[in-house]
Amino acid sequence: MNFRDLRSSRTSARARKGALALGLAVTTVLAAGAASPASAQGSGDAPAGHGVRAALPAPTGPHAVGTFSTRLVDHSRNDPWVTAQPYRELMVSVWYPARATGGHGFAPYMAKGAAARWNAAAPHGIPKDAVDWAGMRTHAREGARVDTGGGRLPVLLYSAGANDPRTWGTSLVEDLASRGYVVVTVDHTYESPGVEFPDGSVKTDKPLRDALAGTPPEKLPRLMEKVLTTRVADDKFVLDRLGALPHGLGRAVDQSRVGMVGHSAGGMAAAETMYEDKRVKAGVNLDGTLEHNGEPQGTNLTPVARHGLDDRPFLLMGRDGSDHTTEPSWGSFWKHGTGWKRDLNLRGAKHQTYTDLAAVLPQAGVGRDVVEKNIGTVDAARATAARRAYVASFFDRTLGGRDDHLLDGPSDRFPEVRFVGR
Repeated sequence: MNFRDLRSSRTSARARKGALALGLAVTTVLAAGAASPASAQGSGDAPAGHGVRAALPAPTGPHAVGTFSTRLVDHSRNDPWVTAQPYRELMVSVWYPARATGGHGFAPYMAKGAAARWNAAAPHGIPKDAVDWAGMRTHAREGARVDTGGGRLPVLLYSAGANDPRTWGTSLVEDLASRGYVVVTVDHTYESPGVEFPDGSVKTDKPLRDALAGTPPEKLPRLMEKVLTTRVADDKFVLDRLGALPHGLGRAVDQSRVGMVGHSAGGMAAAETMYEDKRVKAGVNLDGTLEHNGEPQGTNLTPVARHGLDDRPFLLMGRDGSDHTTEPSWGSFWKHGTGWKRDLNLRGAKHQTYTDLAAVLPQAGVGRDVVEKNIGTVDAARATAARRAYVASFFDRTLGGRDDHLLDGPSDRFPEVRFVGR
């Protein structure tokens, strides 16, 4: 969800308390990948009362994929949303290249409690009960070990949109892990509406919803700024803890090769975290505004939009019609940045095309009009393939020590992708 959606949800939330997209965090589970789980779950398999167990596209890289989730606690600050809580606790998931053998079954897409909340929200055009979120499976098996045969691994942080769960980019994250990256996804507690912790407790987004309900339109930019400030502080804390990740991942990551990618508010957070923290060497913004406004106006710009980045590389990818010539905050960022950059536009895409909605919605039994309203006219499979290819190409070029030259210019492989700026 972007900040424009967050603003519109402010009024609808009074009539529909589930309007804000609901969150996810899984209890601490070690998992690692192997072959596709398609035979285990079956695309279109719909148990009675639970909806379709939608299938995500299989990762394209040479590695099996592992994942685990864990709780991180920052004792240096009170929680910004519940100030009486003298610490900030987060749930993160870690995705990584894994050994191809071993494991105990495919990891779930969502924990049951989080899945129930996400289902109740009927998110992004998906009807309630149309998808069995808890029954969906990732392409990761529980129990396999990290594969460090090629040495220490570059590490990426992934940030989802406002009020979306950290799993909402799994199709991208799994693909990056299969290509040799460690990827850490973060749920921002009390913003993501259903963060589940290892003790079974679920922290909701009520503090944010209460703040939103009590904020007049003229003060909404201040609330948006608080959301971003909280996210950036969370991201910096996660960066601090990379070397202490469990199950051997702390020793496996190369902290000199850190990148960040995010969608919507997560793309804003990726840019701002990179601006404030030199540890982040490369970043990607998937259709996220860089201003604290409900609509793009070129005012209330974030610091990174006002000043740009130095010599570190950055990739912008926007929906149809959204680029640095039409989005004022992107224009400011583009003008002031001095490092390597690209601005790509996905023809026929909508805002949520850059999430797992592109894979799930066509399997949810909705009409073509609902699909086009939420993910556009671009072919969903092609959109996912393009998002994966260009994000991976960018990080390979900037952190991975290899270059497939996909970002040199327009490619016959992806005619849907338009180069707006180089």
